[in-house]
Amino acid sequence: MTEPVLVVAAAIVDDLDDPRVLLAARRSVPASLAGRWEFPGGKVEAGEDPIEAVHREIGEELGVSLRLGAEVTGPENGSWRLSSTYVMRLWFAELASPDPEPAPLVAHDELRWLGPGQWLSVPWLDADVPIVEAINPWPARASAPGR
Repeated sequence: MTEPVLVVAAAIVDDLDDPRVLLAARRSVPASLAGRWEFPGGKVEAGEDPIEAVHREIGEELGVSLRLGAEVTGPENGSWRLSSTYVMRLWFAELASPDPEPAPLVAHDELRWLGPGQWLSVPWLDADVPIVEAINPWPARASAPGR
């Protein structure tokens, strides 16, 4: 069995100490994922440190710099299984500066700040749903769309 490809991402919130707002990114490609929402990020390049990769990916995808917080550890050796091919490491993060505002530059066509009680209000990629549920400070009252 081959090693899974490591992907890194950021759960970008308004405040690392008291997160109330979460940034979601809507996929525009590939067609099989278009219209679904995810945490922004991407693949770690050969020889690249995962933390360097998350900073690079967010700069490329959203045009912003981040201040990283705690890693959101998953059930598979600290990672989150996305598919048979991919595993993801995820960090809480906040914008290093309010300017510029994040913009969907690569692979996304819309960004949305989800407020209190709205973190499950968009159709997340299936693999991201358990992660959102794990970090969501508000208990879900109803099933999220697209599930």
